[in-house]
Amino acid sequence: MIDASLAVRTRSRIFRRILPFVFFLYILAYIDRSNVAFANRPMSADLGFSEAVFGFGAGVFFLGYFLLQIPGALIVERWSARRLIAAILIVWGMLTMLIGFVRTPGQFYVSRFLLGAAEAGFFPGVLVYLTHWFRSGDRARATARFALAAPVALVIGAPLSSVILKLNWLGLPGWRWVFILQGLPAMVFGVVTLFYLTDRPSDAKWLADDERGWIESELQRERERKAADQGRHWWQALVHRDVLLLTGTAFCANLGGYGFILWLPNTLNRGMGLSLMLSTALSALPFIAAIAASLMVGRSSDRSGERKWHACAVLLAAGLFLALGSVPGQPVALSLLWITLTGAAVYSWLPPFWVLPGLMLDESAAAASIGLINSVGNLGGFAGPWIVGYLLSRGARYGTALLVLAASYCTSAVFTSLVRLPRPHGVESP
Repeated sequence: MIDASLAVRTRSRIFRRILPFVFFLYILAYIDRSNVAFANRPMSADLGFSEAVFGFGAGVFFLGYFLLQIPGALIVERWSARRLIAAILIVWGMLTMLIGFVRTPGQFYVSRFLLGAAEAGFFPGVLVYLTHWFRSGDRARATARFALAAPVALVIGAPLSSVILKLNWLGLPGWRWVFILQGLPAMVFGVVTLFYLTDRPSDAKWLADDERGWIESELQRERERKAADQGRHWWQALVHRDVLLLTGTAFCANLGGYGFILWLPNTLNRGMGLSLMLSTALSALPFIAAIAASLMVGRSSDRSGERKWHACAVLLAAGLFLALGSVPGQPVALSLLWITLTGAAVYSWLPPFWVLPGLMLDESAAAASIGLINSVGNLGGFAGPWIVGYLLSRGARYGTALLVLAASYCTSAVFTSLVRLPRPHGVESP
């Protein structure tokens, strides 16, 4: 009989070795994709960009992001997470720095599109990578700690960008240095990744022999069970009813989320009448709330073993708080409260949600479905900023834009509620 302490020791060592590093890498990724939100006002003023131009440029990232999701996930499953993630880091760092030199709308669009293509394989690749190390019962907590990097990045990115915006080195305005300085760390840690990450437990010299044997046997049992229940080729998963529902969920949630995130500093600045520096600094508040909320939801989901309704509840909460924030004439403090609570919900649906594909499908099919869900889903990240920019350029008030984003979140909750998950003996739940 296996000593219970072996399981505890092995899981703890894997958590400590894997999660802090991929967490940090995702912070770099999220800062590099979202720093355009903090550079918005001075960049647009300097280059003469309208709100529609900025909205399209901010969102076109996700058209590039759409392209390489499924290949990236499958490369991690069948080849090497370590090599793929290292290459992605180096290329996206270079492209982030390139945005600091744009001068025309066309250059802005192309550089953001290429940045999206460069980052495309990172998020689904890491999600697949986590399935190589964590049992299904630990994955919501592992995913929560990984996905937590997104709000942490925005908490860091808001004040960091606020400071950098004040620079004027070498005759370049601060908004250009936001991209130049924040792109450099990704290139450095791309090299570090090659030496630090381990592709699979069988290669992990930092695990003891009994620890390596325990985690390999646990994961092998899960693979055999799912293969027996599913037996589906990876390409068949792409048209599976529930995978398509999860894809719709991700699209609508990202439409609402990125519409909220990329226009947040501008909403605080112009919609609430706050100064540029104050609105940039206050942009961190919703994401501080998101850190606590994501950890709570991930822990609750793992303890109960329930995934679907945890995700549904958080998605509905995001829609409710956005709708409340759209009410005109509220005191600034109350509007800021609704925005903060929205931020808490914007990321908290991710930990239980990303466990769902692995519950339904075997390894290659789950990897492909994660790529599909994230690629098509992140097209919502193109639609959200563009829709908000279009509405504002047409004279709509900020409250109207928030209502559109709220409706999108409610739709994503409906899609998730319709997903059918296998019961322990292969019987599907309604």
